[in-house]
Amino acid sequence: MTRPSRQLAAVTIALTLLSAATQRVEQSALPSTPRIEAIRGYIKRTWTVLTRSIRDLPRAAPDPKMHRDANARWPLYIARDEDRAAIERQLAAALAPADLARLDVRALPDRSQPIAEPGLLYLPHPYVVPGGRFNEMYGWDSYFIQLGLLRDGELPLARDMIDNFLYEIAHYGMILNANRTYFLTRSQPPFLTEMILGVYAKTHDRRWLASTVPAIERYYAFWTTAPHAIESIGLSRYFDLGDGPAPEVLADERDAQGRTHYDRVREYYRTHRIDDYDVSRFYDAAADRLTDLFYKGDRSMRESGFDPSNRFGPFSVDITDYAPVCLNVLLYRMEDEAAQIESTLGHADAAATWRSRAARRHELIDRYLWDKDAGLYFDYNVRTGRRRPYEFATTFYPLWAGLASREQAEAVRRNLAKFDAPGGLMTSTQTTGSQWDAPYGWAPLQIVGVGGLRRYGYRDDADRVARKFVSLVVQDFEAHGVIVEKYDVRRRTSDIAAGIRFGYSANQAGFGWTNAAVLELLADARRRGD
Repeated sequence: MTRPSRQLAAVTIALTLLSAATQRVEQSALPSTPRIEAIRGYIKRTWTVLTRSIRDLPRAAPDPKMHRDANARWPLYIARDEDRAAIERQLAAALAPADLARLDVRALPDRSQPIAEPGLLYLPHPYVVPGGRFNEMYGWDSYFIQLGLLRDGELPLARDMIDNFLYEIAHYGMILNANRTYFLTRSQPPFLTEMILGVYAKTHDRRWLASTVPAIERYYAFWTTAPHAIESIGLSRYFDLGDGPAPEVLADERDAQGRTHYDRVREYYRTHRIDDYDVSRFYDAAADRLTDLFYKGDRSMRESGFDPSNRFGPFSVDITDYAPVCLNVLLYRMEDEAAQIESTLGHADAAATWRSRAARRHELIDRYLWDKDAGLYFDYNVRTGRRRPYEFATTFYPLWAGLASREQAEAVRRNLAKFDAPGGLMTSTQTTGSQWDAPYGWAPLQIVGVGGLRRYGYRDDADRVARKFVSLVVQDFEAHGVIVEKYDVRRRTSDIAAGIRFGYSANQAGFGWTNAAVLELLADARRRGD
């Protein structure tokens, strides 16, 4: 090697080492105050951009997932038990005639009747949408968004979000996956009582708190009776009430070749051997056709919010055979918090009933979902009678909810390195091409994971993970000018399209729950004086 070549090589090595050292600094410390204030300003402005109300219906009704002619009117559906005439008067008072003409107001048909054209479901109060293709109010997104709203002093809007959920339970039967007609058959992970107590802690409005109780009871029954109840073990599962392909997938989740998610799944089944489950239950090889049970599993996987991963086998279509960690921990939390609500209202007997339910679920979670040898919580397959040893970040949920023992929490913490990446917590330890597996990290699991570690006193670990995720979001925001839905936390980038084969590869800008994660993790760090 000539001297100039050696010098060039030395410079290259030095620059590489400097870049690596700079990245380590980025990961180990919170960004500077000016950088933090810049992203906080973006988040504060974004709440307004993402808010929808009656006056915003011409902006709320269009659905990016459903493609219509530019001049087409967008359906707005009103519940059958509502006063349609009163709502139409409300719309006429709030909207200009030209805007009202862009809407096609309809009554929802009877549940036995198909809905010919998908549309927006009416909600009476303002709400915040996640952003991008998600132009409606979502179930579990709204909990994390509400955390951000409360951190940012947006209390009325945070309460409006809950009041819309109470309305959904009363008029649509559950908290919906989101307020579009094609979501009427499924819910999402239940955070209702957590949201209620978050607002009550700010308002101390006992009358409002009491008004939430009937909805809590009805929504709890949704999750703890058939078909969501697994009666043989006393736990619950995800289970979409509809059949056939998910309409939003057929309409929108297509790759560059125009193939839907279902097309790519069929191709995978044709070309791969699968030992996780009996493939013939989900795929008819002779006809090259996905079965009815596949679509039931696919829809139910979407109710879980983790759509998709290989957590319940490829594409998670075997999900209806499982008692999931996340759902049952959230139901424990719901039972415990319902007891707190009833106790606050002076209803001792009702509080005792809820506490008994929580104690029973705690026992069952320990029996079926805790794996002492692995030191992790795993989902339980009722068909096989075994836990599936798939390492997934929902193992932090029991710590977040406070139901793990000190020994269980320490065991989970010893496994933290499996998920800990340069940009935060990975969703799983497996790289499968699905968007809810490695190397991707999502804001809600950073909040849950960091919160669980902090609850059990692992402050250094919690702070380290929080700093890594916040620094990643800030760094990426400075490069692109937006906050997005998901990140490759291994490579510390939002450039994720090349690695995602299942799910949607486009990264959505906005983005509600990532905004909230930044505010929540920063608040914790500042309490610690970092």
